[in-house]
Amino acid sequence: MATRKMRLFSSISASFAVLFTLLNTGRCDEQVPLMLWTSEGTSLPSQSPPAAGHIVGRDQLDAYLHTALGSGPRNVLLFLQDKMSIEDFTIYGGAFGNKQDSAFRNLEGALLSSPSPLVLPAVSWPGSNAVIGALQDQLETSPLYMDAETLGQLRLNSSSPALLVFRLPYGTGSDLMSAKEILSGNDEVIGQVLSIMKTQSVPYLAIYTALQPSQEAAAALSLEVGAGGGRSLLQARASHKEREQERERKRKVKEKAGVYGPVEFKERENTCILLWATGLSVSILRGGRWDDHDLTPSTFGEGVTPKLHGSMCDQTKARLVLNYEDVLGHRNFKLIFAMSQRHYSVSARRWFTMDQVELEYDGTKATFNGSRSIYAPAEYSYRCDAVSSFRWPSLFPRSAKDPANQWRVSFEDFQIQGFNVSGQDFSYASDCAGFFTPGIWMGLMSSLLMVLVLTYGLHMIMQLRTMDRFDDPKGPAISVPLTE
Repeated sequence: MATRKMRLFSSISASFAVLFTLLNTGRCDEQVPLMLWTSEGTSLPSQSPPAAGHIVGRDQLDAYLHTALGSGPRNVLLFLQDKMSIEDFTIYGGAFGNKQDSAFRNLEGALLSSPSPLVLPAVSWPGSNAVIGALQDQLETSPLYMDAETLGQLRLNSSSPALLVFRLPYGTGSDLMSAKEILSGNDEVIGQVLSIMKTQSVPYLAIYTALQPSQEAAAALSLEVGAGGGRSLLQARASHKEREQERERKRKVKEKAGVYGPVEFKERENTCILLWATGLSVSILRGGRWDDHDLTPSTFGEGVTPKLHGSMCDQTKARLVLNYEDVLGHRNFKLIFAMSQRHYSVSARRWFTMDQVELEYDGTKATFNGSRSIYAPAEYSYRCDAVSSFRWPSLFPRSAKDPANQWRVSFEDFQIQGFNVSGQDFSYASDCAGFFTPGIWMGLMSSLLMVLVLTYGLHMIMQLRTMDRFDDPKGPAISVPLTE
């Protein structure tokens, strides 16, 4: 254990050396870190970490991965964060040995407990984007995008390879704590996944890296050196222009939200489907990077008439087809919402569900299942602040080999109704936010526990009985027969 700790601390020390080297050279925004470790009881051939200041290129990274996969486990967990830089660990990794303040406690525990940890502080970008492709080629299997909840329902086999990808968000707000909270949340996800893997007793190889550097974190640690080469000063240098652009974009979205009406599909001059959102976007994974496309301007707005040919509706089925052109290089592109309604005897009423969200492009179909999360009474509409296939997803690829694994869809401030539409207005909305949140359940369970303790205490007090005889210190002792 002491040897592993020394090796890990040496890697972290190398990380700090790389940090200052990169800052001095002014190229700290072109590398991402990568951490690799195995489950307890599984070791890999010894691989020496790069020297301090060395940047790992794509060929060298492929060599590291080839060595790890050559004799290591065939179940690979890839924790892929949107953005990450070595500065994230120096800022949020706990200062002056105060690891209680670290945002990476689960990650550090996994590295310490692994017999074969490997820390690469600086991997050249965009060469790091090829991690998924390299793993896919060497394992000869397609990536399966997962989350902690769906992993618990999956049964892995140590004899067959599996590439499980866990997407982790990243973003910075106006203060540093917002980024730390996001990184702490990502670390909790890593801890949950590793706990589930431990219960399944399946050996695995885990990798934690990012799609691109977090330039916000890189800007937060800049060196301001005096003309005479005196003491350096750390100062935050966030991009004011980018912040203003983001505020302007959100302001326009909010202003636009109250202007345009919903998408309306009519059958025989009667409106039967309504759709509204402040944002509709799709993304495709190409070369290890997500290419995004915003469908909102082509769907909503004053003077915009979306093409709905292919849509249909009746008493039990509804299908809304949004037709687009030139989306992410595809000449013909369709976004399809397939809904159905039926009577459920348990609740004694009719419910409608969004069975599938489909993407059709150039003869190919990608299908997301949504019936488990998107449903409402048949007389209501369905509304949710965010419906997506990532970041707390409510849409899931139909199968591990479905092309939907290469796509992401995201709907913001989403509302849809496919049945019992009256006029041009939505019916009462059934919101996706449940009443019994985790906080409410925690309060109810705590209150119940306190009531049980209080009840038990009162019961014990009521069982107390006072003595009916007392000793007189001046008289003879009381003799109590055993029969009494």
